[in-house]
Amino acid sequence: MAVKIRLARAGAKKAPFYRVVAADARAPRDGRFIEILGRYNPRTQPSTVELDLVKVDAWLAKGATPTEAAGKLIAIAKGEKTAPVGSTKISKKAQAKVAAEAKAAEEAAAKAAEAAAAPAEEPAAEEVAEVVEDEAPAEAE
Repeated sequence: MAVKIRLARAGAKKAPFYRVVAADARAPRDGRFIEILGRYNPRTQPSTVELDLVKVDAWLAKGATPTEAAGKLIAIAKGEKTAPVGSTKISKKAQAKVAAEAKAAEEAAAKAAEAAAAPAEEPAAEEVAEVVEDEAPAEAE
């Protein structure tokens, strides 16, 4: 009988937590297992990994093979790795929105810098003279 150390999913829909179990390789993922070796909760910040390392080492000594995920959790529990931090996936729509906002801010900054670099336009002397003539009171006859 081939024994594997693997994860068995538990918890509600869209709110999983996992048991680390020693199970027969032929048994279904969430089915029959031999012994619970620990727990893993990926929904906490940082992820919670609780393993009984004495039991894990005993099963490894008996010839059990850990799956890839279980092997990573065992390394985390032994202190060889750090616990994974929650994923920060951003949707494509949100990425596009952030990129558009950054581009708009960059263009606004460029326009502001261009306006500051260009000297303020002073009215021509002829325009000033015309304004003064228009404002002068008409002489009474």
